[in-house]
Amino acid sequence: MDRRDGYRVAIVGAGPRGTSVLERLLANQRLRADGTDLQIHVIDPYPPGSGHVWRQDQSRLFLMNTPSLFPTVVPAGNSGDGLEAGPAAGMSFEVWRQAVAAGRLDGVEPADRREAAALGPAGFPSRVLYGRYLAWIFTRLAAEAAGQARLYVHSADAVRVAAAADGYQVLLADGGTVAADAVVLAMGHVPAALNAEQQDLQDQAARHGLHYLPPNIPGDVDWSRIPAGRTVLVRGLGLNFFDLMAQLTEGRGGRFHPAAQGRLAYQPSGQEPLIVAGSRRGTPYRAKAALESYLPASLSLQYFTRSTAGALYADGVVPGFDYDFWPLLHRDVLRTYYGTLARVEPGTIKGHPLLFLKGLDELLALKSVRGSRALLDRVRAYVAGFVPPERQLDVEALARPFGGRNFASAAEYQAAMLEYLDADAAGSARGEDDPLKMAIGALNAGRSLIKELVADGGLTEEAWQSELRGWFEPLVEGLASGPPPQRISQLAALARAGVVEFVGPDPQYSVDPESGRFRASSPWVAGGEHEAAFLVEAMMPANRVGRTLSPLLRRLLEDGLGRPRLMLGVEGGPVESSGLDVTRPPYRLVDASGRVTEGLYVLGLQLSSVQWGTSIAAEAGASVHGGARTLKDADDIARDILDRAAGPAGRP
Repeated sequence: MDRRDGYRVAIVGAGPRGTSVLERLLANQRLRADGTDLQIHVIDPYPPGSGHVWRQDQSRLFLMNTPSLFPTVVPAGNSGDGLEAGPAAGMSFEVWRQAVAAGRLDGVEPADRREAAALGPAGFPSRVLYGRYLAWIFTRLAAEAAGQARLYVHSADAVRVAAAADGYQVLLADGGTVAADAVVLAMGHVPAALNAEQQDLQDQAARHGLHYLPPNIPGDVDWSRIPAGRTVLVRGLGLNFFDLMAQLTEGRGGRFHPAAQGRLAYQPSGQEPLIVAGSRRGTPYRAKAALESYLPASLSLQYFTRSTAGALYADGVVPGFDYDFWPLLHRDVLRTYYGTLARVEPGTIKGHPLLFLKGLDELLALKSVRGSRALLDRVRAYVAGFVPPERQLDVEALARPFGGRNFASAAEYQAAMLEYLDADAAGSARGEDDPLKMAIGALNAGRSLIKELVADGGLTEEAWQSELRGWFEPLVEGLASGPPPQRISQLAALARAGVVEFVGPDPQYSVDPESGRFRASSPWVAGGEHEAAFLVEAMMPANRVGRTLSPLLRRLLEDGLGRPRLMLGVEGGPVESSGLDVTRPPYRLVDASGRVTEGLYVLGLQLSSVQWGTSIAAEAGASVHGGARTLKDADDIARDILDRAAGPAGRP
C-alpha cells in the first residue's frame, strides 16, 4: 500500500453501529503517537448517523420501545465504562434531548424541540427524534475527523466485498468502488427471503389479485395501499403491529381522548380500515411499566447475580440454560412477584404476609433443589396455602395467556381481549406497585445479565438453540420488549370503537380457493373466521444470513469470504445458526474453509450466533461489559484496525 494514501477503512452501514465504529476509531486514534493517517469511507444509501431504520423522513407516530434515558452511541467517558479512550464527540440521547428542549443547540427543527420538551427521561421518543440525534452525532464526528482523518460518505449500497492484492474492493450499486485495507460490516436489518408459508401466501395473492405485504421495516411500507373502510388482516402483535396501528388510525386523522375509569376513547376519522389482528399467543406484547428508570428502582436480584452465575464457570464447564441459569432467575422472578404482592395487597395473603415471605425465602434459598421443575413444584405447593389460585404466578404460562381456553364466539374472544388489555394498561400505570410488572422487571434485569454471560461461547450450543432461543427468548420478548404504556390503552380504545378486532391464538392464514380472498381463523375461537383482500405481516424481515437477500451478504457467502456459523443441534448434528461465523472479539469473519478473514469485521445483527439481543441499543452510563457491550465491540474493532494500520506494511 502507498502510505501516502493513508490506511483505508470502509464502514458498510451508517446507522448506530457504524457510527459507533467511526467514533471509536477517532477516539482511539487520539491516544496514539504513531501518527496513523486514516481514510474512513462510510457507505450507506441512507443518511449517515440515522441510517435506514432511524431515518428522519418517516412518521413521527413510530415510537421507540426504550425510554429516553436508555440509548446512546457514544460512551459516557467515566472511569466505570471500561474503555481507555473517552468519547471523541457527542453525548447520550437523554443529555442531547435535554439540550434540545432547553434550546441550547442550534439548527433544531421546531417539531423536534416540541417533542423533546414534551418528553421526560422516562418518556418514549419517536424514531424520528432518535434519528435526529444520530445525525447530530455523525455531524459532530465528521467535524472531529477533519483534524485527524479523511472522511468520505458514499450514498450508495455496497453490493460486494471482493478480496484484492492490497486489501479489499467494495463495489457499490452506483458503479463506484472503494479500496480498503479493512472493512467493517455494520449493516443492521437487511432483506430476507420469505419462509415457505409466506411465499405461498404471496404467490396465491398474485394469482387471485390480492394484496400481500411481506415482513418489512414499517417506515418502508406504503400504508396508503390499504383503503379506508376495508378489512386488513394483520399477522403479528409485536412492535411492528403498533406502528401499523398508529399509522392507520392517528395517521389518518383519528384522535384519542381521556374517558371514564382512566381509559382512552377513540374518535374515528372515517378513513380507517378494519384491522383484524392475530398472533401465536393471541395477545400483543405486554406494555412497558410506567417507571422513572429503565428497570424498577426497588428491584434487586438476589439469586441470579454476576457472582452466582460466575460461580457456574468456576470448574471450567460451560453451563446450560434450563438447568443452570433459569432456576436462579426463576427464583428472583417469583420472589419479586410475591414480595410485591405482599407489599401492595397484604389482604391477598392468608395469614401474616411477612411470615409467608419468610417461608418462601427459606424455600427459595434451598441449594439442594437445583432443577427449576423440582423447585417449582415445592413453591407451588407452599404458595397454594397462602395465595388464592387467581393470584398465583406461573411464569412460563405467561407466554400463553389463553392457553387451552376455548371461546364460543368471536364476540366472547373480543370481550376477553378487552379485559386483558385493560388489566395490562392498569398494571403499567401502577408501575412498581404492580406485582406482575415487577416480576417482568426481574425477567428484564435477568435478560441483561444473560446477554452479558452467554456472549462468545458462554452457553452450550444446544442450550443456546433449544433453550435460550427456543423457549426463553419468545417468553421474555413478549413480556419485557413491549411497547410504551399508552399503546395498550390505545389498542383497547380502538377495539371498543370497532376499529380493531382479534383473530385468536394460533391463527391460521390461507387463501380461500372459492372466494379468492385471504382467510384468518383460530382453532380456539368458534365462528371467528375473517376474510379480506389485504394481509400484512407485521414483523421485521428474518435475521438469518442463510436467507438473506442482501446482495453484499449473498456474494460474501458465494465468494467464500464468510459462512454461517454451525452449532450443535438438539439431536447432536450440526445446525446452521442465524448469524455469521466469526472469531472472538474483534469479530473477524471466518471464511468458507474455516480460516480467519483478516481485516474484515462484523458488528450488529449478523453477530446473532455469538451474541444474544444484538438489536438492543447500548445503555447510557452502563458498563461496556454489560449494558453498553456494543460500544466495547466497536472499540475492539477500532483498536484492532489501528494496530494493523501501525504495522510495518499497514497489516500484520
